[in-house]
Amino acid sequence: MSSHVTVSLSGRVAVVTLDNPPVNALGSAIIDALSKAFADAAANGSADAIVFRGAGKVFIAGADIHEFTSGNAIDMTPLLTQLENSPKPVIAAMHGTALGGGVEIAMACHYRLAAAETQIGMPEVTLGIIPGAGGTQRLPRLVGMAKAAEMIISAQFLKASDAHTAGLIDKVVNGDLLEQAVQFATEVVAKGGPHPRVRDRSVAPDPAGIDAARALAKKIRRNQTAPAMALESLEAAAVLPFDQGIAKERELAKQSLVSDQGRAMIHAFLAERAASKVPFIGKETQPYPIKKAAIIGAGTMGGGITMAMINAGIAVRLSDSSQESLDRGIATIRKNYENSVKKGRFTQDVVEARMALIDARLGYGGFEDADIIVEAVFESMDLKKKIFGEIDAIAKRDCVLATNTSTLNID
Repeated sequence: MSSHVTVSLSGRVAVVTLDNPPVNALGSAIIDALSKAFADAAANGSADAIVFRGAGKVFIAGADIHEFTSGNAIDMTPLLTQLENSPKPVIAAMHGTALGGGVEIAMACHYRLAAAETQIGMPEVTLGIIPGAGGTQRLPRLVGMAKAAEMIISAQFLKASDAHTAGLIDKVVNGDLLEQAVQFATEVVAKGGPHPRVRDRSVAPDPAGIDAARALAKKIRRNQTAPAMALESLEAAAVLPFDQGIAKERELAKQSLVSDQGRAMIHAFLAERAASKVPFIGKETQPYPIKKAAIIGAGTMGGGITMAMINAGIAVRLSDSSQESLDRGIATIRKNYENSVKKGRFTQDVVEARMALIDARLGYGGFEDADIIVEAVFESMDLKKKIFGEIDAIAKRDCVLATNTSTLNID
């Protein structure tokens, strides 16, 4: 088949396995390989049914986001039509994580099984886009309009047991997933067809459910355009024939993909992951341990950096040029935490524990033990150079010296 998609036989069941580490992401080449594999499995006279599974720790964690940067959505419609129209029953065997396009493939299969620990979700709106491979058309046909809208707008994952209760999957599996999927396939063959297609189900309009999802979007996805597009596409599932609904979804998905928001949110998603990888530094490299920090400047930025440190459990020696500035900085930090207590984010005990990690005083006393020293004074190159000269004489040899600046060239 391909290096990532294989077909094997287990009794009279063909097993199609996707093995595209690390998360079995779907790209154009993978979609083509899957189509070829399913066609071969359907034509195999020694197979009466097909089980589709993912290798590794996850089923499918969605589409390859890198392909979206071209502005062209991956067209999975031919593959999903092929699955639905398969002359042999197709059973999706999900485990680990099943997201986005992976769920859309599973919904095009005749039956869906999931290991008990499986997490299932449709997180596309978090990238500024909407499901574009039948997600807004098949999902409401399985779980109802209100639940489908909630899943897509919230982007929260369902546990396998909850997905089963909602009607998204047919069976929760404890034990060997592949073994039980093959057994399930054998049983549905024995019962005979026709085997259910999600597209043949009807879905009733649910204005109240859509309104609830719209209110949720206003609360958690403020000023985002993708949720409104997703709800428009969901509503089309109730009023349009299936194929017209799919066409409507494709149109809206394309609009979301090329929108400023969609492109920006995809860029941010990829940038965040790129930022966590430093060139030429492998996983075997041990990070430098930071247990004590020293921060110079108790203003807005120094206070924010101090909070970031103590939130991570790192003790901070906070310094400034005057006691008044120090007191003002400490008062601001405490006020920020008190606001969080009022909002119920954590308790007063947590506030006190974090404030206890701050040792605020004038001068550089205690800087000699710091693992990192952050200079956060105002934007003056001369002042910053002076401070670095002073802390260079104090800091231990392996201390990290850092600066906070918005405009100055630290080179």
